[in-house]
Amino acid sequence: MFALHRIFSNKEYRLTLKIATGFPKALQPTYMKAILKLFSWRKCLVLSIAVIAILIVFNFYGLYTNKFYFFKFDNYIFPLFTVVHFIYLYVLWFKIKVQEYTDPQMRNLEYAMYGIFLIYIFKIMDTGYILLSYSEYKDHIIPNTFIPVGTMIFLLQFFLLFITIMTFKHRTLIVGPYNFDNLNENIDSW
Repeated sequence: MFALHRIFSNKEYRLTLKIATGFPKALQPTYMKAILKLFSWRKCLVLSIAVIAILIVFNFYGLYTNKFYFFKFDNYIFPLFTVVHFIYLYVLWFKIKVQEYTDPQMRNLEYAMYGIFLIYIFKIMDTGYILLSYSEYKDHIIPNTFIPVGTMIFLLQFFLLFITIMTFKHRTLIVGPYNFDNLNENIDSW
């Protein structure tokens, strides 16, 4: 009895058991299981790349004027931040393909992604503010594409947030959690 208690109280054993069996699926709600089946890690990667590419193009689009602005410095900030997102997606794909564990570089990259996630939330609020300002500028000439294109950009930004959260979840389930106790063990720099 004492030996069983010692085995199950061992933190490393429990972590190894979680990684080997995937994750305790009994702890996940049924709707989360269905969402994870619907959006597999491959679909999340492909959809993330597609949605980010579309949003980069629409980042240069001016809703009020129905024109593209390539010479505004502000329009290049979002594509620069998405480079980190693309690198994270590549690292995740590589870790899953080679079946490697997490390492400090991936952890730091994911922490950078949390900051970029906040930038995505800011972009959603900015687009929402622009869409809600439609009634203020009714007297001015606003293009007919304002509401449809603005709504599509708004929905794509929400979808990017959802897909990013799903990607984080797939990272914890497939690649494994970040083990801070044995940080130097599984170091394999990319």
